[in-house]
Amino acid sequence: MKLLVIGKEGRLARQSKPGRLDGKEIVYVPMDATDEEILEKGHDADYVLIDAMSRLSGTAIRAMKNLKMIHSEGVGYQGVDVKAAAEQNVYVCNCKGMNSRAVAEHEIMLMLGCLRSMVCGNRDVLAGHQIERKEKYMLEGSLRELADCLIGIVGFGDIGRECARLASAFGAECVYYNRSAAPEEQCYGARRMELDELLAKADIVTLNLPVTEATKNIASTEFFGKMKEGAVFINAARGELVDSEALIEAIASGRISMAGLDCVAGEPVRVDNTMVTAPEEVLERIIFSPHIAGITASSFKRGYEMFWENIDRMEAGERPERIVNGL
Repeated sequence: MKLLVIGKEGRLARQSKPGRLDGKEIVYVPMDATDEEILEKGHDADYVLIDAMSRLSGTAIRAMKNLKMIHSEGVGYQGVDVKAAAEQNVYVCNCKGMNSRAVAEHEIMLMLGCLRSMVCGNRDVLAGHQIERKEKYMLEGSLRELADCLIGIVGFGDIGRECARLASAFGAECVYYNRSAAPEEQCYGARRMELDELLAKADIVTLNLPVTEATKNIASTEFFGKMKEGAVFINAARGELVDSEALIEAIASGRISMAGLDCVAGEPVRVDNTMVTAPEEVLERIIFSPHIAGITASSFKRGYEMFWENIDRMEAGERPERIVNGL
């Protein structure tokens, strides 16, 4: 079998179990490879492993006559022409669930960091103002515990459910919005609520949605305007879910007290990004992390094993799991 990897060379060997690469022809192209580069190396590939942020066009897919399966290294697959793959009877699969715990843990971390105002606390300790910051908080009584909060989870897939389970362990009450109720919601300590009601009542709102035409910029001026005044906003899903200007305005106006952001629209994030150039009084109320919620060592190991297990199924003449293009 021949495998084409579209992405960073080295990850597959490092994260796969010993012996997994033995006896296989493996070729690599970079994440931003053109169709010509992809076909030069992989025109006769049986399988493609693609970085979740990379692209594979219909033109390339139709030219790869031996292709049986395209597999995302992660959960995302928006760069793959899934319609063209279906037309060629090529499975498109992902690693659904590989990073659910990791992302949920990161969301909880961002929530706690916001509730305890970690940005200002870290800054003031480094500046020699530890006691002044502590006395300010003691006087205000403004620091909160997670158990004091109603957490609103927008999107109740694998990550949203794991977030609810972890938050419930802290004693927090959780509600969620999904197009339909999850039959097993009680197992995760959450109950369904319509979106407008959730926004109006939740002390913390966290996004757990994919980016689609329907969800792009869902966190808009209207969205923030419906949120409870002083609420905390968390996004560890995708930056494109959020209208950056609307979020900055919501923080500046006091509608949002704090935000925890693992992702920002416009990656790679540079110094001229809208969020990065926000006023200082806004930035001190935002915790940024560099889109690392789902990339723990354990997540990678789970994901690559999902990939190899699907290869084993295909080589045995069986259907793979986690098919996303309807075959």
